[in-house]
Amino acid sequence: MTDDAARFGDPRLPAELNTAQPHLFHLGALAPQTFDGGDLRQAHEGNFPILTGQQASVVMVTLQPGGIREPHWHPSAWEINVITSGVATWTLLDPMGHSETFDAHVGDVVFAPQGSLHYFENKGPDDLKLLIVFNASTAEGKDDIGIGASISKLPPDVLSAVFGVPTETFAKFKKINESVTILRRPQT
Repeated sequence: MTDDAARFGDPRLPAELNTAQPHLFHLGALAPQTFDGGDLRQAHEGNFPILTGQQASVVMVTLQPGGIREPHWHPSAWEINVITSGVATWTLLDPMGHSETFDAHVGDVVFAPQGSLHYFENKGPDDLKLLIVFNASTAEGKDDIGIGASISKLPPDVLSAVFGVPTETFAKFKKINESVTILRRPQT
């Protein structure tokens, strides 16, 4: 770090995140990425330089009631999730095709292995908050393959054959080019 950066903070970071301590990051002060259904804040090598080369990042997620973390998988990272508020309903599908659904409560730890399809949702009346630790230093979106973008890129006739329904069912699907990340369950 240059002398000026040591005295005034890293110029790549917003002023509220700069500290005189390179090991300290004000994750709660970071402006959240907001979505319909919740938000997230992440410390990674791009905004917390000490993580460069460390294979570590952390995400603080809030899901509002009805919020869902899009079903997704990480091809090159596992994740450890700590529930800090609320109750999370989890579903994980491992590479062998086994699925598991369960509720995780405050203080519970959930492990999502690398390459496993998983998602969690907030079915409760209060906000759900989690702290997620990854063994990857990159921003979460760079190692996140969402099911929406994945399925919407497949031809409707292939999906029709897989699910045994008319091709028109999938022809009506909206095309998604990026991960949705967080969404909200439709009101019924």
